[in-house]
Amino acid sequence: MEFDPEMLQQLGLKALFALLMVGAVMTMAGYSVLAERKVSAWMQGRVGPNRTVLPFVEHIPLIGPFLKGLGIFQPLADGLKFLFKEEIVPGHVNKVYYYMAPLVALVPALTTMTVLPFGEYFDEAGNSSPLILANLEVGILFIFAVSSLGVYGIVLAGWSSNSKYPFLGGIRSSAQMISYELAMGLSLLPIFLWVSVPGSEDSALSLVGIVNSQNDGAWLILVQPLSALIFLVALFAETNRLPFDMPESETDLVGGFHTEYGSFKFGIFFVAEYAHIVVGSAIFTTIFLGGWHFLPWIADPWPATWIGTLLGIGWFLAKTVCLIFFFIWIRWTIPRFRYDQVMNLGWTKLLPLALINLIVYVLLVTWLDQPPSATP
Repeated sequence: MEFDPEMLQQLGLKALFALLMVGAVMTMAGYSVLAERKVSAWMQGRVGPNRTVLPFVEHIPLIGPFLKGLGIFQPLADGLKFLFKEEIVPGHVNKVYYYMAPLVALVPALTTMTVLPFGEYFDEAGNSSPLILANLEVGILFIFAVSSLGVYGIVLAGWSSNSKYPFLGGIRSSAQMISYELAMGLSLLPIFLWVSVPGSEDSALSLVGIVNSQNDGAWLILVQPLSALIFLVALFAETNRLPFDMPESETDLVGGFHTEYGSFKFGIFFVAEYAHIVVGSAIFTTIFLGGWHFLPWIADPWPATWIGTLLGIGWFLAKTVCLIFFFIWIRWTIPRFRYDQVMNLGWTKLLPLALINLIVYVLLVTWLDQPPSATP
């Protein structure tokens, strides 16, 4: 079998692209931790991290003191701290699954981004193509299938710890995922109906097709606000963020599923949570906020060159960062729900709302015999 140099070059570029995406997500996850600490400090009238800086940077005129006040190197210090802390493994754990659980929790977040478009590339002729590692026609189904595997990491951590509180945290996580995964899936069905235009080259299940359907038209958060609300609430529950952090509720479960974890393994769980927040915010931006497109009913103002590519990526990242800030804001604003309130909200509120929203829209599409136009 002969090796095709062009194919090897393409594989090399794909591998480099994948590494860049992993690096970008991990960097955003690390700095989301810093943002969490700085935003919470701002809300509570504190300062937050303002001492961590590299020695040679601290003495740079003007820039050094500014970077020191921001605590911009705090994620690096936290990562090194987790890496060099003493490794303690309780004697009563199931070691195989105990070590496997943090990786199972992190890998789904890094895998789902392979089908996530975050911009468009313009060639010399001005033709555009999406910036995406794998442009699947069923990209949204791939995200649902892979992202739902993250709960197995939490369940494995709770079960393998052979301790009551971690086990309860794992059980809570599985019950919470089942409760809110149904509402999340049903909330997207009206979106598929909306973008499934007959004769279109883009699949209704393709994330690129969903983004293209919002170009020069209304963002889907404007035409499907109830779907956006249900999806966002379910996203909070899927990422185990306050007020839905039942699997790790320290008030009644000590630390929940990661009670028996420490050092670098706990750090992986910590980064996995924020990686899921970053990827979840990017998914919401892609589906409901127009992706990299500028504003509703307004064409993109940037040129069809590499400058436009960079501006589109920057605009996509700006929307994602705003959603990450919203995640942090909610955590430090709304207190934790009780477990029965979480289950009640999922089964008796969100699920009926998602079903009603779907039925109403199916009847509307049937009556009109085609999806309504999103343009004014």
